[in-house]
Amino acid sequence: MELFVLEHKRLWRTPRVWLCVLLCFVYSVIWGSVIWYQWPGFGTKNDSTNMYDNNFDGYSAIRGYQEEFSKFGDYWTDETLQKMVEEYQSYDVMNLPGLQSKGDWSLASDILRDLYPELKDPENQQYQPLILYADTTKLTDFYQRRADLLEHTLETTRQNEGMTEADKQMLLDMNSQIEEPWPYEWTQGWNDLSFGWSKLAPYLAIALAFLFSGEWHNNTAPLLHTTKYGWKKLARVKVLNGLAFALEFYLLIAGGKVLVQLIYLGTSGWDLPIQYISLLAVAPWNMLQAELYQLAFGLIGVFGYAGLVMLMSALVKNNVLALVFSLAFVYVPDVLGRYLPKWLMAVSQYLPLVGNSYDYLNYNIFHIFGMSVWSPWMLITVPFLIGVVCIPFVILKWSRRQKA
Repeated sequence: MELFVLEHKRLWRTPRVWLCVLLCFVYSVIWGSVIWYQWPGFGTKNDSTNMYDNNFDGYSAIRGYQEEFSKFGDYWTDETLQKMVEEYQSYDVMNLPGLQSKGDWSLASDILRDLYPELKDPENQQYQPLILYADTTKLTDFYQRRADLLEHTLETTRQNEGMTEADKQMLLDMNSQIEEPWPYEWTQGWNDLSFGWSKLAPYLAIALAFLFSGEWHNNTAPLLHTTKYGWKKLARVKVLNGLAFALEFYLLIAGGKVLVQLIYLGTSGWDLPIQYISLLAVAPWNMLQAELYQLAFGLIGVFGYAGLVMLMSALVKNNVLALVFSLAFVYVPDVLGRYLPKWLMAVSQYLPLVGNSYDYLNYNIFHIFGMSVWSPWMLITVPFLIGVVCIPFVILKWSRRQKA
């Protein structure tokens, strides 16, 4: 324990490390959350179409949106949609800048486009959205129309992308667990649950890539040869130190973003179904459950990526190479994605901090040992296993190299 504490203090006192943490906190929490909620994300519109010309009043604007849309009722029904479209049509939208931007008018507009295509006027559809002229008396059977469209979409996916009939039925069974009618309140604040986990990779790599290779760079090997601790014990302590730092780093960033979200959005909206984000999603989750998944995705990703970075640090003696190889795991799949074989691109999505944290809105299913496995469960399992597998190789490789 004493050695771990010493190593941990040593890591945190490194200027490179605390500077990375500070920059990431400013970028992700201060700019990416506080400033975003208060200004470009939810600040009220003025006459400009540039979101960075919004007013700096996001907190009060969000309260206004929540109160404004509470009048449409507590549940989403045909009447909710009808009233919303009627009210929108009563506005002079040309003189109300940003009317659709953060209100649920965009939600209603998307629903009309997807579920009521027969209401499109051929003379208007190229120039005006359907919400401006749709006959509200015909906006009925919302849930049945959604079910029919979902059935058609899954059947098309089955025919074109190799989905089996069992896979299709599995997804329909998931969808059947969604309770109707859906709870309703202002939804736009919950349209983006992503925490941008891949953006943590550069900071984490810079902090941990020198953990083992730095001993060679600093020429501390002779000093380490005099230690009273064994090589494997030193390696284990360094690995635990790296994992502890990764956890603390994750808690600082994730905790900060969640705290800001609670301040601006509160708990209002936790019970909303994720179908407000993607109408044809089949997962029977609400926004709180989806956010917990996002947090688990980030935690597992940070753990797995820390293992990969430490492995690169143990494999090479050069600090720059250790950093470049670590970053390559995250950025090469993105840069070369269109040039990689489809199967290799699919595999690369399960590297830590690489995959799509919104995959629970999709229909991806894998077949493993005869079992059908929903892709989101793979995304929080494989990166963890990668991290676990890396750890013994880190210890073994660094111990052998030091002895040599």
